[in-house]
Amino acid sequence: MHLGVSESMRECEYSQISTRSSTPMETPYKKRTPKKRKWESFPGRNKFYCNGRIMMAKQTGVFYLTLVLILVTCGLFFTFDCPFLAQQLTPAIPVIGGVLFLFVLGTLLRTSFSDPGVLPRATPDEAADLERQIDVANGSTGYRPPPRTKEVVINGQTVKLKYCFTCKIFRPPRASHCSLCDNCVERFDHHCPWVGNCVGKRNYRFFYMFILSLSFLTIFIFAFVITHIILSSHRSGFLNALKDSPASVLEVVVCFFSVWSIVGLSGFHTYLISSNQTTNEDIKGSWSSKRGKDNYNPYSHGNIFTNCCAALCGPLPPSLVDRRGFIQSDAPQLAPPTNGIIMYGATQSQQSHMVSEIETERPPPHLSSSSKAASPSS
Repeated sequence: MHLGVSESMRECEYSQISTRSSTPMETPYKKRTPKKRKWESFPGRNKFYCNGRIMMAKQTGVFYLTLVLILVTCGLFFTFDCPFLAQQLTPAIPVIGGVLFLFVLGTLLRTSFSDPGVLPRATPDEAADLERQIDVANGSTGYRPPPRTKEVVINGQTVKLKYCFTCKIFRPPRASHCSLCDNCVERFDHHCPWVGNCVGKRNYRFFYMFILSLSFLTIFIFAFVITHIILSSHRSGFLNALKDSPASVLEVVVCFFSVWSIVGLSGFHTYLISSNQTTNEDIKGSWSSKRGKDNYNPYSHGNIFTNCCAALCGPLPPSLVDRRGFIQSDAPQLAPPTNGIIMYGATQSQQSHMVSEIETERPPPHLSSSSKAASPSS
């Protein structure tokens, strides 16, 4: 009799231990999800490469056309013209051409692959707080929307700050929202499809050096290709020289039709830099005297040399967009509780309390059945 009771109690104890030990994790655990970087959920219309290190506009077809034109033209020049020119004139010609080519390519990639100065958008909490500040400052009564401008004084000139309804921020002075990239860009100059990116505060100097060096390279190739054709025509005639070097003819055509726009663009941006203006400000006539005799550019230092140094030699500001940073992971989640009961929406303390109450009020089925089986024998 006592032997049967002891055996049943052993089975009961064994079943209790095995049940609790075989259950899955009852403690909270962190849901293991791969970390997601911020560029993967960037709100603007941009393309990212190399895990967020390269940032470009979404429309990059014209940029590849620019790259192909530069590579093909320079490749033909170094292959068909430079050997003849180095032999007949001086070996310095391909060296100078190579240095210009590398500088043009480096400044182009630096302009195209960098953050032009994108301003981060406001978080929902920041946007709501800014809305409250606007309502309080303007005494809004609810039936009329408050004005979305602020006025600041810069070097004695009143400048209006406009509110961006997309980014939910008051744009800093000289900033503007690019409709193609859907971003507010600091010191926005213009969106350039030829480089496949916006031109702003962080890449303007590289853009200017790109178009300036490209002007020198185009003139350099055009001049020495003409020299190659003229020297060859002295030997076999002009028509035979053209037939013998069709690559040179193609280079002359490409350089002739592109040199005017490139040199003109370089001259225009040289004027902008010397007066410390942006393309956006010049097109809108922001500092034109037609708006009033007291209207002047508050950003100009009054000296051409100082303006050029401020635009090209000043410190490069850091990027305000943490493209490669990780998005904050969610809070730790609970595993489903034991005893086959799933409590959706309950907190950790509520789940643990409910599980303890269930265990104390209702014993496990195998324990109750074992005790019932043991009671008659006792």
